[in-house]
Amino acid sequence: MLPLTSDFTYDLNALSHSSAINSIQGIKRGVERECLRITPTGSLAQTPHPVSLGAALTHDSITTDYSESLLEFITPPETDANKTLSQLADVHKFTLDNLGEERLWPLSMPCFIKSEAEIPIAYFGESNVGKMKKAYRVGLRNRYGSMMQVIAGVHFNFSVPDSLWQYLAEKQNVEPTQDWISAQYFSLIRNYRRTCWLIPYLFGASPALCSSFVAGREHGLDFKQLGKGTLYLPYATSLRMSGLGYTSTEQSSLRICYNELDNYIRVLREAMYQPSQRYAGFAAGEGGNYQQLSKNVLQIENEFYSPIRPKQPTRSMEKPTDALATRGVSYIEVRALDVNPFSATGISRDQIDFLDVFLISCLLMDSPEFTADRYKETEVNLNRIVLEGRKPGLTLLHNQQEVSMQVWAEQLFARFGDVAQFMDNAYDDNRYSLAVEREWQKITDPDKTFSGRWLNKLLSEGDNAVVGRELANSYRNDIKAFEYRYKTEADFVDEATRSHAAQQDIEAADKVSFDAFIQEYFARPPQN
Repeated sequence: MLPLTSDFTYDLNALSHSSAINSIQGIKRGVERECLRITPTGSLAQTPHPVSLGAALTHDSITTDYSESLLEFITPPETDANKTLSQLADVHKFTLDNLGEERLWPLSMPCFIKSEAEIPIAYFGESNVGKMKKAYRVGLRNRYGSMMQVIAGVHFNFSVPDSLWQYLAEKQNVEPTQDWISAQYFSLIRNYRRTCWLIPYLFGASPALCSSFVAGREHGLDFKQLGKGTLYLPYATSLRMSGLGYTSTEQSSLRICYNELDNYIRVLREAMYQPSQRYAGFAAGEGGNYQQLSKNVLQIENEFYSPIRPKQPTRSMEKPTDALATRGVSYIEVRALDVNPFSATGISRDQIDFLDVFLISCLLMDSPEFTADRYKETEVNLNRIVLEGRKPGLTLLHNQQEVSMQVWAEQLFARFGDVAQFMDNAYDDNRYSLAVEREWQKITDPDKTFSGRWLNKLLSEGDNAVVGRELANSYRNDIKAFEYRYKTEADFVDEATRSHAAQQDIEAADKVSFDAFIQEYFARPPQN
């Protein structure tokens, strides 16, 4: 049998006590869903961010990511997963009601894009903050290319309730200080990194892509062709998470440490101030020319790509690392989710229920600190899964040994089942046990995974462009027929108006030049 990666730190029988059961009900979740705007013919929309949707710089729930064409929808933290999904649906409805004939692309990998010149970089106005956001994105284009930046994903934000921290601290006979809570989040993150290969296996939905995405690029992958222009790998789960997507050779040299918060902050800060020969040729303010924000390994901390991030909400002009250093970890951001093409809003309740179990399991299990070799194993395993996760007989690395993915998954799901029972007791239903059982069926039958279902759909119905466009049309009709649940159309109109006014206020309040603003931002000493 495979040696277990980790065992439970806490006695689950003890956690069945009523006080523990009540303590878990305050889990908060939020969703950030990205999606491209497309024309009725399936090409990338070239229109600017619609004024009716509000100002991307200041709107709470509708913004843009890298491109004017890449929307991002954000829900606030809530304890009710159904409310989160309804809020997300409300945002989708208002958006589609204000896009004219445009649609939302329902996949992670982009639609057909003839060239990178067709990808408009997002515009956030003329304030110093807005210009900084634009310069950062210009830097991303110059460093990595625009194609990679218009891949869409779903981020799942997750916070543990104070009541559960209090209960777990009592079991360890410690005070639930912020430092202790941050350490517990990092324990969760380490276990997530060890086992996050499960996420693209279960929920990866990008086994195929448009050939325009890799045109002129060396990739070394043995793609099969489908239809006029779709490329796929027979056993791939998430090409979005592969070397074709969110990767950077420059960042691969970073020794990010997930053993403790202080080291994590230190390495990210060093990367922000470490000159990079690779990027030295791009201007960083010389003569007012900003081809990037800096010539360092990272322009800002958020440039570091990771399948999970520790997070603390930032204040005005506060760096993410400063927020973490000052106030600790407040929540985690899971970043390994593809857009779910089988959901009109990109994520389903089934996924949320399983993620709840998965993340609480990562918290409750023992989490040894990483060595360099053990951390490297997490990278190797993730890469194997995204490229050939459904391959029969696939093995993964576990403590420097090749082990069966199926056997490892079986042992993990035994633990998920125990945690699901605990959570079912907390919520007085069986949805968590059902979620675990549903995902276990994907382990025994890879065709039930999102990637298996999507590839089979393509093989029977047509290529990515045809099926993606048909699905975009179908979801557009479905969403426009939705009824608002938590906001009205008038609420969204008011919010858009407020966001435009807020952007104008920010622009009017600027007192220094952009050069001086950038110098002040990056000269600000680390806060301990």
